[in-house]
Amino acid sequence: MTKTILYFHGFKSSSKSSKAQSLKNFIAKNTKNTKIIIPDLDDNFQNAHNQIEELIRLSGSNIVFMGSSLGGYYASYFSQKLKKKAVLINPAVHPLKDFEVHLGENENYSSGNKFNISSKEISFVRTLSYKKLLTPNDLLILLESGDEILKYNKSASYFSGAYIDIAFGGNHSYSSFKSKFHKIQKFLDIK
Repeated sequence: MTKTILYFHGFKSSSKSSKAQSLKNFIAKNTKNTKIIIPDLDDNFQNAHNQIEELIRLSGSNIVFMGSSLGGYYASYFSQKLKKKAVLINPAVHPLKDFEVHLGENENYSSGNKFNISSKEISFVRTLSYKKLLTPNDLLILLESGDEILKYNKSASYFSGAYIDIAFGGNHSYSSFKSKFHKIQKFLDIK
C-alpha cells in the first residue's frame, strides 16, 4: 500500500524550498511505495488550514506528516489530531511567542506575494496546537542548536516524550537535513 507524506514548508516560504526539493529527490530515488505532496500553502493561516484539511481528505488514511518551522507547527497539530506519525524540523511551537512581530504587511520570500497578518489571524493560528501532546511517540523532532529564529531548548521542552534529535550548531534552515534522511525513512516506515 502506498504511503503519502504531506510536507509543509515554513512561513513565507514555498514548495520550492531546498529542504522540500531535496526530500522529494530522496523519496523518488529511495522508495517505491511512497508519494510526497508538497503544497504551496496559502499565506493566510485560515486558508492554509482549509487547504491542509482538503489534502488530508484527498490523500486517504495512509498518511504521515512532515514540516519545517511553521510547517512543522501545522504538521504537529494534524499529526496529533489524527494520531499519525510526523517529522518536525526546527518546528514553531505553541503559543507562537512573539509572532506579533509579523502584524501588518509581509512578503513571501519565494513568491514575492505581499499579504497582511491581523491579530485575528494570529489568534486563529494559535488555536492549531495542543498545550499537551496527545501521542508524543508519533513525533520525531529534528532540532539544530544554532537555530537563530526559534530556540531549540524551548522546542525540546515542548516536545518532551517525543523522539528528539539535536544537532549542535546549524541554523534555522536545518543545515544537517540530508544526513537525517535514513533516520526519517526508518521512523516513518517508508519503503
